[in-house]
Amino acid sequence: MNTVGNTNFKFENQKSFYRGKVREVYTFPDKIAMVVTDRISAFDHILPKPIPYKGQVLNQIAAHFLEATKHIVPNWLEATPHPNVAIGKACKPIMLEMVIRGYMAGHAARIYSGGRRMICGVIMPEGLREGDKFAEPIITPATKAEEGHDEDISADEILAKGIVDEGTWELLCKYTRDLFTLGSIMADEQGLILVDTKYEFGIYNGQILLMDEIHTPDSSRYYIKEGYHERQKKGEKQKQLSKEFVREWLMENGFQGLEGQQMPVMPDDFVQEVSERYIDLYQQITGKTFIKESNNNLLSDIEKAIKDSI
Repeated sequence: MNTVGNTNFKFENQKSFYRGKVREVYTFPDKIAMVVTDRISAFDHILPKPIPYKGQVLNQIAAHFLEATKHIVPNWLEATPHPNVAIGKACKPIMLEMVIRGYMAGHAARIYSGGRRMICGVIMPEGLREGDKFAEPIITPATKAEEGHDEDISADEILAKGIVDEGTWELLCKYTRDLFTLGSIMADEQGLILVDTKYEFGIYNGQILLMDEIHTPDSSRYYIKEGYHERQKKGEKQKQLSKEFVREWLMENGFQGLEGQQMPVMPDDFVQEVSERYIDLYQQITGKTFIKESNNNLLSDIEKAIKDSI
């Protein structure tokens, strides 16, 4: 099946090109064109096979939520001329990932089970189990690494290093909490619980804008609301909507991105399962029916969409 792995377009007036783990960004004088590929990453490593329709899923979920949240904070997005493409304002990124956690899960749960009670300068109370709700959502930022691993960082360290000033930090925290509140309401309407997520921001003409994707299964973790309390009482694992199942598959096959570990081979049936689960994620998260884009001429269609939009 035709998928979007790497793109190598050359456009008139193109200033630069950046290839991230999943997204590829073409920069023009005042705009960027973002191609959301079908690559998938986990533990800060790109897996060997692209996932059919994954880029389309992520791009369309992000557009759905950027439209729904633009009254909270203005964002970079201007158009989605192709299911894998987003066109918008060329912001200068703030080199932070604003991670917010409403529940004990993922990275925080792994730290907690290892005996640590502090994450990013935030103290987590004793007696919590994986899946428990925090009394209030906690913000646990990470440095945004251009290469390698993102790293946890505290608010004090952010201010001491001058990544942002105090006023900007407070505004980023307000935006993060307000976005998470609305995201939680929208998730609840779909029978879901928004467990944790991250937001990225940038500066455009002196204004802070929300950048990149939001509330997608790559940047967020969702629980199924039905049966949540019963599963917690019984100490059972929560049913999730996220790419955590990919991380779990990797761990079961001896890979957590650590030095000396080898990436396992991805069988075709697992690739197909991941694709189907991403499509299911789209439909559950947005409440919309997913329409598969014809993938016979994906790269040429994407190139034309960008040319016609810039």
